[in-house]
Amino acid sequence: MLFRSAMTLKEKLTACIQRAVDAQELPGATVLVLRHGKEVAYAEGGLMDRENNRPMARDTICRLYSQTKPITAAAIMLLMERGIIDLFDPVEKFLPGFAHPRVAEGGKLIPAIRSVTIMDLLGMTAGTCYPDDMDVAGLAAKKLFEENDERIRQGKGMTTVELCNRIGELPLAFQPGSHFRYGTCADVLGGIVEVASGRSFSQFLREEFFEPLGMADTGFYVPAEKRDRFAKVYQNPGALVPYEQLNLCVGAYSAEPAYAAGGAGLVSTLDDYAAFATMLLRHGKCAAGQLLAPETVDFFTSAQLGPQPYADMWSSLDGFSYGKMMRVMLEPGRYPGLARKGEYGWDGWLGAYFANFPAEDMTILMMTQRVDYGTSTLTRKLRNLILSSEETRG
Repeated sequence: MLFRSAMTLKEKLTACIQRAVDAQELPGATVLVLRHGKEVAYAEGGLMDRENNRPMARDTICRLYSQTKPITAAAIMLLMERGIIDLFDPVEKFLPGFAHPRVAEGGKLIPAIRSVTIMDLLGMTAGTCYPDDMDVAGLAAKKLFEENDERIRQGKGMTTVELCNRIGELPLAFQPGSHFRYGTCADVLGGIVEVASGRSFSQFLREEFFEPLGMADTGFYVPAEKRDRFAKVYQNPGALVPYEQLNLCVGAYSAEPAYAAGGAGLVSTLDDYAAFATMLLRHGKCAAGQLLAPETVDFFTSAQLGPQPYADMWSSLDGFSYGKMMRVMLEPGRYPGLARKGEYGWDGWLGAYFANFPAEDMTILMMTQRVDYGTSTLTRKLRNLILSSEETRG
């Protein structure tokens, strides 16, 4: 059934979510649109727990996975702004495991031509990899993460700094700065924050961001009194079924983890993440004061990739560049859907999604919990509805 023009944006978003739920594309989802700091539309549909018939709601706590990354990058921006780190600092200054970087090339391990820098990490051009079967570097990461998964199951997981140092000892996929490859860069940044600040990564984020922004439901674990709001994860090998495995050494949320994953570890809610996104649109300001300088936010939300790394970006993100753990739109006409020049944001493995539109002073946020959902078909449909709506103009 086609949408009638008389339908409100909320009605259109709700219907779009419900069709995806009915098709078992995902268990449930929420979406929020803010403009000029005010709610334009909120919609929800489906379930956060299919087995117990519990609906997806605005205060449902979801695993962010890679949508953790922009918050980790914000921590690095704060340390830069305070003069504690230089983005050209070699990573081994903080994590000695990176002292002798080697590159897997032509079936051999050769010395890297230079150190990996913090700036390399921010642009995913460091050569550190997520676990995969693509090449020597990916296989080495796979072995390390499997080792830590087993240690976590035994209650002896590696600490943040320990795992980051071990990542530094692995082969790089390419010479630092030469290509873009999505990987463990944000996790390593979390280790740098911990060493440079003298606080645990979790404590740093809580004190510098979550408390000032009122993000009371955001952190690396879910306390017992909030577990009834914690969404289940589902996968779809033909039909939706629960997913309860560790992924990227993340998955046990019952207590503060030894490894606070800067690339994947946070949980949050729609409104909590909206507070972070709105702070960026307000040039670093929030009710508690100025968290980041306007100049820092401008730098934080800008692209940084050179020609070759830009060419390495996924085709599903055509038109976007990348920088400081976020996509940044440079060429809207190349994207397979509606887009705005200068928009930025990121998403997560289970479908969490955010996008800020500075020219429109607008934020789009979405939460769902389905394996391998990232920027999905539903995400693009919701974006197109929002960006073509009369309610988001003017």
